[in-house]
Amino acid sequence: MTVKQDDVQIYSKEEDYVQFTSDEAQIARLRRKIDWRLIPLLSIMYLFSFLDRVNIGNAKVAGLEKDIGLTPQEYSWALSIFFIGYIIAETPSQMLLKKVGPRKWISLCMFVWGGLTMLLAACSSAASLYATRFFLGIFEAALFPGAIFTLTLFYARREQALRNGLFFSTATMAGAFGGVFAYFIAQMEGVRGLHGWQWIFILEGLPTVLFSFVTFRLLPDSPETASFLTAEEQDLCTRRLKADAGPATQTNFSWKQFRDVFVDWKVYMHMLPYILTMTPLYALALFLPTIVRGFNYDALTSQLMTAPAYAVACLCTVLAAISSDRHAERGLHYAVPTMVAVLGYILLIVTEHMSATVRYIALTITVSGVFSSVPSMTSWISSNFGGQTKRAVAIGLIVSFGNCGGLISGHVYKNDQYTRGHAICLAMMSVGVVLILLLKYLYIRENRRRRNLTPEQFEKEATGEELCDWHPSWVYIS
Repeated sequence: MTVKQDDVQIYSKEEDYVQFTSDEAQIARLRRKIDWRLIPLLSIMYLFSFLDRVNIGNAKVAGLEKDIGLTPQEYSWALSIFFIGYIIAETPSQMLLKKVGPRKWISLCMFVWGGLTMLLAACSSAASLYATRFFLGIFEAALFPGAIFTLTLFYARREQALRNGLFFSTATMAGAFGGVFAYFIAQMEGVRGLHGWQWIFILEGLPTVLFSFVTFRLLPDSPETASFLTAEEQDLCTRRLKADAGPATQTNFSWKQFRDVFVDWKVYMHMLPYILTMTPLYALALFLPTIVRGFNYDALTSQLMTAPAYAVACLCTVLAAISSDRHAERGLHYAVPTMVAVLGYILLIVTEHMSATVRYIALTITVSGVFSSVPSMTSWISSNFGGQTKRAVAIGLIVSFGNCGGLISGHVYKNDQYTRGHAICLAMMSVGVVLILLLKYLYIRENRRRRNLTPEQFEKEATGEELCDWHPSWVYIS
């Protein structure tokens, strides 16, 4: 039979799904209530997270390299070593988050990484910088995949791109505000005997530490523990998500689901375009002040001039996310911004010897394309894995692999060779477009196959425990 819920056609046996009907106005009120609590909270957390990982780029322009005697190669490794810790910790962190709950785990990690950001101001050698950045990566690993997973606990699959877009857009805001903040903070050079770059780390790490207490108090673990919802609203949210997930409603930690992640082809198909997107993204985030300075701006103006590019990217990110949810589509909303980024990198290469204004426009197009691809990319992952354990581990594993791009990104713009770096990113994004479209085709083909199953074939494929998204009634979002 066919069960219709939230405009999603699910082909299912009746007993496989929690039957759910509700007033659309009531659902809209529930969504707004969750939006007003969850999205600002996650957005501020991610703003601090992204700022704390990329402010080393602002610190470089403010004199970090010179003051502690870093060579260009040592600086590149200081960027990359963050991602070694990040990659190591990501999947274990997701497992702990599933066991402990987002509220306690993310809040604790946030407190520690804020402290480590402030501690960067005390680094006086490459070794101390390496060690601090490594542990910063370990504790920051909790937030991004944790936030994506937390959203899946409150929103139906076809509502997640907008919410991912809203909270991820703060990464572009972090770039914009970070440049402006760094512009003013860097002028504190010599205050209390500290360099401007030291004040950047201190004054950008302190808010993270303070906000971790807000997170501990306000971040819910699930609809059932969300104190801002009434008992009726908690029940409505839970029933609605069970209806959306169908047979993949198991909530306790499951070792079977954990193992299933590693034999699911979708995990590996998502990994490849993810790393091809994240490498250019982190390269831009870490080197944008340096790239802008290459347009012949002075050090302070370079900090300030990163803001407009990020502001445009923020707007594009939100608009792309809105469109992705409105059309219940992920693949093209991932591929098209990636194509825009490809165009941007081509323009950066061909305008190498043109005016600063022309080059800055090309850079803005590039940043907008790269960053606006992320909401659909992450929502595609969270939407197509059923079962809470499987979803949490799959998100952690894919994001972990994708963040290997962070290791590479520190060496993309080696020795200020901008054209070389642009060419590397261009190649990655071009291959990424092909893989994204291939994955979309595979999802469409599998949905078509499942729709055409005979009753006997359906019964056979539906046999088994904790099938999650392998259940033949599951419909993938392409």
